Amino acid sequence: MASLSTLSDLDLEKQVATLSKELAALRKAVAKRGGGYYEDGRDAASDYYAQLADRISDAMPAIRKQGRAIEKTARDHPATAAAVGLVVVGLVASLLLSRR
Repeated sequence: MASLSTLSDLDLEKQVATLSKELAALRKAVAKRGGGYYEDGRDAASDYYAQLADRISDAMPAIRKQGRAIEKTARDHPATAAAVGLVVVGLVASLLLSRR
């Protein structure tokens, strides 16, 4: 006749084997769902990128026109352009240093 410790060891082994099978099934289910979420996220990001590219391409003529106007102003007034550039650099540096 088997001792009590042997019977409990067999029961524990069966339970561990059953739990291992359930864990493997859960891992498969999570992997399938994770892949689906990845695909959904990738599709959403692709859609946002396409919308952003459309908006930017529509706005490019106006952006170029403003860029040329700014370039002309900077050439006509180099001291003012340098002062504005230094102010912008100072603001960016103060923002970066204040976060530390």
